[in-house]
Amino acid sequence: MWYIIFTLLTLVSFYGLGLLFKKAGRREWEAFVPFYNSYVMTRLTERPTWWVALLFIPIVNLFIFYGLYFDLLKSFGKRRFWETVVAVLLPFIFLILWGRDATVKYLGPSNTEEFHKKYPYKKSVAREWADAIIFATIAASLIRGFLIEAYMIPTGSMERTLLVGDFLFVSKLNYGPRIPITPIAFPFAHHTMPITGGKAYSEAIQLPYKRLPGFQKIERNDVVVFNFPAGDTVILENQSETYADVVRHIGKDVVHNQFTVVTRPIDKRENYIKRCVGLPGDKIAMNEGELIINGEPGFVPPEMQMDYYVYTDGTGLNMERMKDLRIETFQGPQPDIYRLFMTADEAELVKSWGNVKAVEMLIAEPGYGADTYPNNEKFTWNFDNFGPFTIPAKGWTVELDSLTVPLYTRAIRDYEGNSFEKKADGYYINGEKTTSYTFKQDYFWMVGDNRHNSLDSRAWGFVPEDHIVGKALFTWLSWDEQGSFLSKIRWSRIFKGIN
Repeated sequence: MWYIIFTLLTLVSFYGLGLLFKKAGRREWEAFVPFYNSYVMTRLTERPTWWVALLFIPIVNLFIFYGLYFDLLKSFGKRRFWETVVAVLLPFIFLILWGRDATVKYLGPSNTEEFHKKYPYKKSVAREWADAIIFATIAASLIRGFLIEAYMIPTGSMERTLLVGDFLFVSKLNYGPRIPITPIAFPFAHHTMPITGGKAYSEAIQLPYKRLPGFQKIERNDVVVFNFPAGDTVILENQSETYADVVRHIGKDVVHNQFTVVTRPIDKRENYIKRCVGLPGDKIAMNEGELIINGEPGFVPPEMQMDYYVYTDGTGLNMERMKDLRIETFQGPQPDIYRLFMTADEAELVKSWGNVKAVEMLIAEPGYGADTYPNNEKFTWNFDNFGPFTIPAKGWTVELDSLTVPLYTRAIRDYEGNSFEKKADGYYINGEKTTSYTFKQDYFWMVGDNRHNSLDSRAWGFVPEDHIVGKALFTWLSWDEQGSFLSKIRWSRIFKGIN
């Protein structure tokens, strides 16, 4: 619906532009021809005609088009701040008004010395500042939305590959920039207004998912930033747990009666960062803590952390030493037992200490399930033992039965926008009985490198293609909250690539 309205408003705007072209001695139809209308603007404003070639470069084309557009407005005497604003926000109204206004005339090419001498215009200090702030905001928003964005690691789910306090640059270009789905939003805010709180966006306009061409496809084991799929519905008072988990534990009626529940569009859901271990069409499983992809052992990150019990001789562990080693340490079930999250190399180091009797990796027994996708009684899975099952791919058809429906219902219903019902005589999608479903987009399986301390696909399932934000490139700063003075900066991690 909004796509149709957007198209109609664009055509009306071109009509208004054609009226201005006619006043300048051109023909009205020239405004409706993409790229050629920009060529006409270069002739009417005396800008170089080679600028038209720059319109084929993503992001750059936005600056070029609006540069020509504003120059054209100046050629008709429209240089005041409010005129510039309405020409951008409401061109389908004001271009027509100016085109039909007999007092609005073409004054000549605005990008010439003669024009500025004949029609001098001095901006006020306030206008100069306003123009600078608006330009900087637009430029930064475009760079952030289409090129590269800074991101901070808030949790330890990717330890030790990424540390809490790492500041990353995330490339939007690698996988292709995603066109904003929710274009009306407060600059630089994600989903919540700073200071005041409340929504930082409006859902008055929702555009369909589109992605510009990228340099590559997502490759297995890339570190990827994405919008949290299970964050479509959020309990504001308890955002550390997913809505589905809380409903499962205390019931839907209790949740809606006691808490504030909101829904968020795709591009305004929380940003997560994980490793993409499974691609569309892969068959994935975990067997006693080992990742299995298409029947073969999966990638093991060099600094992957697991969960261990450390048995001591009763003298205990030196907590200051554990802090210096950055090993998460918790008291175990008994005074001489500790629970540690650490890498395999760190486990070997701890094992060599004189007061350590044994180090045991904690692997959940098969058949014991706890908050593991798909959270269905038919699947007694856990984070260390699940599957195998197939990750959906665009065009892949799944047969619907008692085993596949729990796995794929959420994708069919919530991510692909269908109604899904189970009735006595079978399954119904969009009101029609069916025995199979063909997926419309690709899906991915994301897992944290801190395998036993990560909320990832093992808890909430697949990540749809339209949720992908970008590829993590490198850390540009790493801040250690536990450090002191200059040691707060982890100097060795600055400009460190992410593998």
